[in-house]
Amino acid sequence: MLNRGLLKEYPNPDRVGCPGSDVLRRIASRATPLSEADKWLDHLGSCSPCYRDFLQMQTVHRARRRQTLLAIAASILIVASLAGWAVVRSPKKPLVAQTTVLDLRNRSLSRGGETNPVEPPLELNREVKHLTVYLPLGSPEGPYDIRVSTTSGGAVFTTTTVASLRDGITSFETAVDLSSASSGQYVFQVRRPDSAWTSQPLMLR
Repeated sequence: MLNRGLLKEYPNPDRVGCPGSDVLRRIASRATPLSEADKWLDHLGSCSPCYRDFLQMQTVHRARRRQTLLAIAASILIVASLAGWAVVRSPKKPLVAQTTVLDLRNRSLSRGGETNPVEPPLELNREVKHLTVYLPLGSPEGPYDIRVSTTSGGAVFTTTTVASLRDGITSFETAVDLSSASSGQYVFQVRRPDSAWTSQPLMLR
């Protein structure tokens, strides 16, 4: 009822004292500070043409603001959907344990570079960074040479470490780096200094 009264009860055909349309548009869109808009509020309450223009501009502003908010929400939804799709579609690299145990306790020993064809190969991932090796039963403590070589005898990785006896198991731990080696069949070799190599078939994955 108040709106209807303001729209009809205060005609101003000559638009006496009316602000320009730009001023009304800024008030309708709240772009004008309240301290500046305050001097026109009394006029809007006593001029039906200005009040009518103000309501129309306010309706247009609200519609545009609503469209902008919907567009922003739609954009956010699209970006989130694309990001989720990319995560789902991207190939996931399997997690690889950084430490691996090679157990030689119950395996037959082959002296030299030849491996026992009956023994299944040890398995080791190329991304492993730390290796624990359980030596054959009865192996003494002390220094050991370790080598990973190709089946033709070329060394891929070599290091020296010290084995210790714990709970009746002689073992050693060592850092390894096989990231530059290709997947395939290799030979894992262990020896005491100045002794012959003992060899085990090894599959790098």
